[in-house]
Amino acid sequence: MSYTPSIPLGGYAGWAFLTRTRAAQMEAFVSSPTLQRDEAYFRDRIGGISTAEDLVADRRLLSVALGAFGLEADIDSKYFIRKVLEDGTLDPDALANKLADKRYLEFSKAFGFGDYATPRTKLSDFADTIIAGYETRSFEAAVGDQSDEMRLALNAQRELATLAGRSLTDDGRWFSVMGSAPLREVFQTALGLPSAFAAIDLDQQLATFRDRAESVLGASEISMFGDPGKIEELIRVFLARAEAQSNATVYSAQSTALTLLQSAGSRGGLLSRHV
Repeated sequence: MSYTPSIPLGGYAGWAFLTRTRAAQMEAFVSSPTLQRDEAYFRDRIGGISTAEDLVADRRLLSVALGAFGLEADIDSKYFIRKVLEDGTLDPDALANKLADKRYLEFSKAFGFGDYATPRTKLSDFADTIIAGYETRSFEAAVGDQSDEMRLALNAQRELATLAGRSLTDDGRWFSVMGSAPLREVFQTALGLPSAFAAIDLDQQLATFRDRAESVLGASEISMFGDPGKIEELIRVFLARAEAQSNATVYSAQSTALTLLQSAGSRGGLLSRHV
């Protein structure tokens, strides 16, 4: 039986609890027999994989490989995954370079099938690297089964620390945020932007993200998240707004139900007077 992460509270209080207990919960989670069996299988077989075709042909290996990058939902899209891997990342026209979601780029780069004569699966530390990512992402997914907001917060904490240090222009970093569905959701919620905002012109989105970040977080550049305190501030605002939105939705539903009941009661009273 696998370990289920515990999150007894919602909002920022729940995040504080998860932060305090994360190491212990993660240790219990990765010790589960199912995870250990999948990891042992991956360690034993991945060194013998030489092509993208070999990888997608082994569903169990592919499950760990995709899970390490948060792409487990693509497990049945074998042709697409093979194309991402075989194209590699060095050619600007490679599929991974054209996709807005840069997880595919990192996935293809990690395996190296399309970039090198000898793929990275042959490296002695390759299995350890992929399994570390698999454990982290699997734990986040398990947290998401309890609270999607907490999973988004964990993802943002991890991704933003890396993104802030990448050798990109700050516009490039913002476009990376905009191209990542989980990060975009955190920013849109924290900055008070509607979901329909994603449909407007990209340059307008960039300008709006910058303006709102300056207003809410006190800075407009993604490089600010090189400071862990800034990441924590973003998560606190995100969780507070998400909780407020959830409460508003519940209140609206309850208010509608009450109105309908009152209306029904009023009609019933009128009917009884006319009988």
